[in-house]
Amino acid sequence: MKFILCLAAFALMQATGFSADKEMRFFELRTYHAAAGKLDDLSARFRNHTLAIFAKHNMTSIGYWIPVDNTNNVLIYLLAFPSREARRQAWKEFGADPEWQAVEKASGVNGRLVNKADSVFLTATDFSPVVQPSANGAPRLFELRTYHAAPGKLDDLLTRFRDHTSALFDKHGLSQVGYFVPTEKKDGAGETLIYILAHKDKDGAAAAWKAFRDDADWVKAKADSEKNGPLTVQNGVNSIYMVPTDYSPMK
Repeated sequence: MKFILCLAAFALMQATGFSADKEMRFFELRTYHAAAGKLDDLSARFRNHTLAIFAKHNMTSIGYWIPVDNTNNVLIYLLAFPSREARRQAWKEFGADPEWQAVEKASGVNGRLVNKADSVFLTATDFSPVVQPSANGAPRLFELRTYHAAPGKLDDLLTRFRDHTSALFDKHGLSQVGYFVPTEKKDGAGETLIYILAHKDKDGAAAAWKAFRDDADWVKAKADSEKNGPLTVQNGVNSIYMVPTDYSPMK
């Protein structure tokens, strides 16, 4: 009987298009603008306290990164939650946790560590790999890329990634961490794709990108997809190279 039920469940999954490998969680990409001279103190707070308190409240830490060119003195990190409501409840419990309140108070004795915190709510695209914290030997170089689609072109952009780009990234050794779209449709976010890649190092990234852009299959896919105009706005592709912190689950 158990075997029959398992077969039935598998058939239902196949019929509905559900896959155990499909990323279904709710994500939050946060950027902290540290106060002048406070970035190391902020990292120490995450390393020694915050990550453990996040875990206590079922907030899954994916990765913590510092931009290579960190002119804005920022820390970028990605969290995952079972759902949007779970995220709301987790942050509520985190903020009310006496342990966190004591840590925050102690760390701010000589001034606030964070001047500003930006948050973007995300859901994974249907072609995103499952986003897993992972350390892969030596710490890798990560790349956070944001594409601002031309009006009405986001679906076409996603189709190009789904049908062509993702496979070509694999072909040229561009390791894909995850693909996301913002859930809040404001300030142009309804026309945005955000994704993260991992590279061995900067030279490896440059070589992989050159091979990708020179690939005849990519040249054709790009040309075919843009017969009716570019899929992104002018200067609409932004890239930030990042290194993982020593306490980042994903390295």
